Amino acid sequence: MNTTRHWPKRAFILSRALSRAFSDTPSPTFPLKHVTRSNFDSALVELRSHVRAADFVAIDMEMTGVTSAPWRESFEFDRFDIRYLKVKDSAEKFAVLQFGVCPFRWDSLKQSFIAHPHNFFVFPRQEIPLDRTSYEFLCQTTSMDFLAKYQFDFNACIHEGISYLSRGQEDEARKRLISPKGDQLTHLSHNLRETMDLPLVRVADVLFTERMKKRLGEWRDDLLQNRVGGPQEEKVPDDLNQQFRTVFFKMRPALSLDGFTSHQLSLIRMEEVKNDHQRSAEMKINAAVGFRHVIDLLSSENKLIVGHNCILDIAHVHSKFLAPLPSTAEEFVSCVNKYFPSIIDTKILLNADYTLQRKMKRSSTSLSSAFSLLCPEIAHGFTRNVLSYEPCVKVEVHVDEMRSSNWNSGAKHEAGYDAFMTGCVFAQACSHLGIDFQLHSPSENLTQNEKLQKHMNLLYLSWINGDIIDLRTGNRSAELSGSNMIRKPYQKILFKNIVLLWGFPSKLKPSMIRDCICKTLGPSSVISTYCIDQTAVFVQFSKAELASDFLNLKETLEQSNDAISHLHPLSQLLEGGNTRAASYETYKEICASPISKVLFADQAEAVGIKWKTELLPSDKEESHDNTRSHLESAMDSPQAVQKSKTRNTEDVVNDSSNKRFCDDIIDSFLKVEKIRRTTNL
Repeated sequence: MNTTRHWPKRAFILSRALSRAFSDTPSPTFPLKHVTRSNFDSALVELRSHVRAADFVAIDMEMTGVTSAPWRESFEFDRFDIRYLKVKDSAEKFAVLQFGVCPFRWDSLKQSFIAHPHNFFVFPRQEIPLDRTSYEFLCQTTSMDFLAKYQFDFNACIHEGISYLSRGQEDEARKRLISPKGDQLTHLSHNLRETMDLPLVRVADVLFTERMKKRLGEWRDDLLQNRVGGPQEEKVPDDLNQQFRTVFFKMRPALSLDGFTSHQLSLIRMEEVKNDHQRSAEMKINAAVGFRHVIDLLSSENKLIVGHNCILDIAHVHSKFLAPLPSTAEEFVSCVNKYFPSIIDTKILLNADYTLQRKMKRSSTSLSSAFSLLCPEIAHGFTRNVLSYEPCVKVEVHVDEMRSSNWNSGAKHEAGYDAFMTGCVFAQACSHLGIDFQLHSPSENLTQNEKLQKHMNLLYLSWINGDIIDLRTGNRSAELSGSNMIRKPYQKILFKNIVLLWGFPSKLKPSMIRDCICKTLGPSSVISTYCIDQTAVFVQFSKAELASDFLNLKETLEQSNDAISHLHPLSQLLEGGNTRAASYETYKEICASPISKVLFADQAEAVGIKWKTELLPSDKEESHDNTRSHLESAMDSPQAVQKSKTRNTEDVVNDSSNKRFCDDIIDSFLKVEKIRRTTNL
């Protein structure tokens, strides 16, 4: 074997190995600020300054699951409003365990972005009593196994995770504070309860209490004024002033009360205790708000929020920290746009620009793939030798007092690191779109950049079908140019032509269901069947009239109990008497329910749909008459079929198909009769 011609390749491999072996220091782990309950307050102060100075903030989350049942996954046959309902269900059922926040600020001197990645551990712990006893959420085994694979610290999350209140829950807690039962938020000692419950029944008591409240307020104001060196007014002593004397108790100013009756002292004490406990309750509520302080910060600073395929992330933000998710996409986007008016989805950028598509080379547009392909120098550290034909937007990481531009990329799927990757992908995508950060000034607002405006507030509601939702209107947006390069075009779906079937015999496959229907309504009556799960399918008919015909025929056959009904081609589909059929709107009703059942048929029953067939409201009587004619034609001549036919000749149900249907029925009927006679003999 001649080894000479292999020498250049071996030399290259050897040189790379030597360069790694003799490098100064190995790359350190990625610098990431982990935030738990113990350091949340200090981290929030630092984060506030970083967000205020940032050009944009990247976010990411780790959740306990994505879909509560296989039939709730995103399907080709999901209508736009159905897709939102499935996102809503996911955000309501699962918990957020980690929330990554990474502010990016452009440093014109270093010609680099400065990133501050934060990894918040979050856990829905109940810090104050509300209406419900405790939080509940689902865990999807595949998601939990995925987190465990990447060494997720579940103990840190559960024991040290930061709790939170949504805006609605905070409002509820404050109403309870000022309500007659507000003392439920506090734990008063037993010896104070009689004082707290002392009723004010006399006018003199009410006037005395108000006067004491005013006097105590003046005393407090005087102390604060004297502490800051303000002028002191000379006041003429009176009886009331003689009763209030400032003393020091444990090195702190206090009041000595003289000349009051025991009843008056109880009134003064009651007011002070109530005020103290109200302040204590307010402090507890502010502490219980917890991680939502971060969400409020991102909202109040009105920064550009960047995520990757982030519709579910935004839904979780709404559900966990703002308010319960509304029933429609239009209401959802109205609330999101109010609090976060500027959101960019990097998945939109990657699929909307032809240059980026070509650079991705038809690869996956997952976050990790995009990060490796678009930001190789950042992914491997700037000191490593990475073959790159184009300059990469530089990023330097600051965590506390540590600065770094060289690290290991081994922290994937921690929310803080994924937020960092998202921000880097966004910066690089902006560079490809023609945004020159070297000309970027601190006063320039990226939310107003013309080259980003057409991509702003557009999120993939479904990546599978390319459905894009516009957060400004809630409407479906046309997919941008370039996005169809990596995904096959799907057939056009007419939802009015679709019939939903569930509860049929388990032995039937979608292809067998199609054959049963085509034997009845013609070979071209069904365009396609789509499996929802093993208990349900969609049947798309070639015409809406055929969908109506099928539903009426199914009802008629189930109401009949004669031999013809049992020999009908649809009898195989109706065997067992549990087959249900409905229009597409019933599918929406089932998807909108908060109930969680693994199988679709069980879900439909739990929702309360008991009837066997939902007939379409239009042309019901005419369709019913036409269906009867199909049954009668089984025993009549072909001429009778021709007389009962009311549709045009281009309809799928034509003479030949009806004749075949009649022949099949008669042949089957004769076979059954022959078997009966033979048995009797």
